[in-house]
Amino acid sequence: MRILIVDDEKIKRVTLADDLAAQGYEVDTAADGEEALEKLRQRHFDVIVADVKMPRVDGLELLRYVKQGEQAPATDVIMMTAYGSIQLAVESMKLGAYDFITKPFRNEDLFPVLARLERERGRRRESRPAEAPETEDIDQLVVGQSAVMTRVKKMIEICTRTDANVLLCGETGVGKDLIAQVIHRKSHRRDRPFVKVGCTLFPAHLIESELYGHEKGAFTGADQRKPGRFEIAQGGTLYLDDVDDIPLDQQAKLLRVIEEKVFERVGGTTPIHADVRIIASTKQNLLERVSQGTFRQDLYYRLDVLRINIPPLRERREDIPLLVEHLLKKIAGDKPFTVGPGAMEILQEHDWPGNVRELYHTLERVFLIGNGEITAELLRSEIAQFPAKIGKSGSERGGIANFQEAINQAERELLERALREAGGNKTAAAAALGMKPSTFRDKLAKHGLG
Repeated sequence: MRILIVDDEKIKRVTLADDLAAQGYEVDTAADGEEALEKLRQRHFDVIVADVKMPRVDGLELLRYVKQGEQAPATDVIMMTAYGSIQLAVESMKLGAYDFITKPFRNEDLFPVLARLERERGRRRESRPAEAPETEDIDQLVVGQSAVMTRVKKMIEICTRTDANVLLCGETGVGKDLIAQVIHRKSHRRDRPFVKVGCTLFPAHLIESELYGHEKGAFTGADQRKPGRFEIAQGGTLYLDDVDDIPLDQQAKLLRVIEEKVFERVGGTTPIHADVRIIASTKQNLLERVSQGTFRQDLYYRLDVLRINIPPLRERREDIPLLVEHLLKKIAGDKPFTVGPGAMEILQEHDWPGNVRELYHTLERVFLIGNGEITAELLRSEIAQFPAKIGKSGSERGGIANFQEAINQAERELLERALREAGGNKTAAAAALGMKPSTFRDKLAKHGLG
């Protein structure tokens, strides 16, 4: 195995490297997280043994770099932590560390941990052909056989064969995140990070730091250097979800990074090369935003190299039976489930304003309430909470059944109006309603609005 030892204590770093090399391992060293990041950009390591507390980039930031995103690179991380800092070790395990060892320790104490890890890595390689996501066919990963989804899958296949930027367009809940992950997993960048940035989630004054990182002292609270998402995604894919929410004054810098493949951290002057593939998503009509002056035209054309228009569920109702079976298998796990008489007709007649996400949550609730039985009665009860159009004629259902339904309808309409008036910006919409952003997002999820 190729091992990288990262520790600012020179004696420990050198002696541990010598002892591991004597055991037959290929070993390299770095004096801190910053140097480690540089070495990781140049070559692959099977294992990183890193101290938690280090100057510049600490061990937890280094761990996040390795394990960030939906598909972590095939590198295991063992953390070294001082006695009394077990909470940091626990935090590192939550972030994906393989194990931790408490300082002070004898170098030979690490040998059995590495031997166990080597055995596990061997088992992973043996099982990889059957389990690795990249061996799955696009048809297995993206469910649907309708004509519109066949076109989507063809575009996904084209996107996997190139490094060109991709723009995913579609309503909330149609599966943009899934398609971004599939493109990455089927591309040549599959072994490098997939890093998602929810552009709606960050206030305007923080988005620059999140994307490009910052130097120590760059602003109040910046007590150490922090790599940004471009840096974390190095060699892999950066997914900009809701790219239309990036403030206009930050769009010029994003354009420069895409064009020149270089950026600087906030408060820094050292150029950093950006070897990333950009996938962006939007539920807005970006050309309309361009005409309104809220989105740069030159940035739009840089992002819209390959475009995938993902249809809403109401435009591919014939895919619903396949989706229901696929989603229920995920929901049920190894538990049995049944779809009762008339249930599928109800599912195919509903308009699903929240699309696949709403379908998933509806099936999940009915599965739990019905103890695995998806009945027409339970579905009617759940779907009735949404003031959506149903029926093949598209006519609106009449009457409000009860007080709670009236409250739900009013709440949903209020959320939709706030989103429209804020141009889709969830943070601004939440502020207009006097809600915390987290509460606003919970309300959106409740009503299948994202």
